[in-house]
Amino acid sequence: MSTQAEEALHALGARLRGFRKDAGFASGRAFARATAWQESKVSRIENGKQRPTEEDIRVWCDKTGQNDHVGDLIAIVRHVDELWLEWRRLLQTGAEQRQKQGLQVYAKTKVFRIWHPTVVWGTLQTAEYASETFKQVVSYYEIPDDAEAATAKRLERQQYLYRGDRIFNVLLGEQALYTNFGGPEIMKGQLDRLLAVMRLPRLSLGILPRSAPTSIWPGNSFSMFDDRLVQVETYSAEFSVSQPREIELYARAFALLRQSAVYGTAVRDLILAAIQHYDRMPTD
Repeated sequence: MSTQAEEALHALGARLRGFRKDAGFASGRAFARATAWQESKVSRIENGKQRPTEEDIRVWCDKTGQNDHVGDLIAIVRHVDELWLEWRRLLQTGAEQRQKQGLQVYAKTKVFRIWHPTVVWGTLQTAEYASETFKQVVSYYEIPDDAEAATAKRLERQQYLYRGDRIFNVLLGEQALYTNFGGPEIMKGQLDRLLAVMRLPRLSLGILPRSAPTSIWPGNSFSMFDDRLVQVETYSAEFSVSQPREIELYARAFALLRQSAVYGTAVRDLILAAIQHYDRMPTD
């Protein structure tokens, strides 16, 4: 979970603990008896380890005589939800809607800083490569199959590579050249695409070689949009970072990763080596 969401939950838990004590419940066990909850649930909520539901907030405030605070506390819970969005909920109608939302963020951004250790960044993907990634998303999250529509919407992002004065700073791990989506022919097409776009004047494409000394652990992929938003993806959820001091940590991480990356001719050589790798693979 993002630090900002964790902090919000800890602050909420401390506030609820204060309500409990002010109401005369000396222990979490006593409050659990009054609410017919498990004592462990009370403890997890008070210690910021569990996000209370809106109904939990209503019960808590009712039992502690703090009903005037229900609206304020529910607003906090909803804000935490915005910071931490489970993929199953985010993708419940399919993947296309999430791609539409991404376009809105792109339209407002002037400087992009992108780190993907194992996968080619979506805006640089070919249609075939993107389609393979969405097939996996549909299967993994068991969502409606709109891979074709999601692919088309993702490809709309590419317009920003050619329009306006946006700057794209993209770092890929060398593994991204070898993570096999769809087989040798699709991968060679994707690698050819990288060779083409790396010549774009406002795109800086760096690759972090597998054996390069690093000043910071690679971590999860993340996308920075100016200095106002960072989005981080995990298997279970996507979270957004908007707090300035947290954004600064991601900016520092990007700068340290960039120190280990290679550019220009060295990138071209790494891509060509990957193409040769797929040339040697059977296509059946």
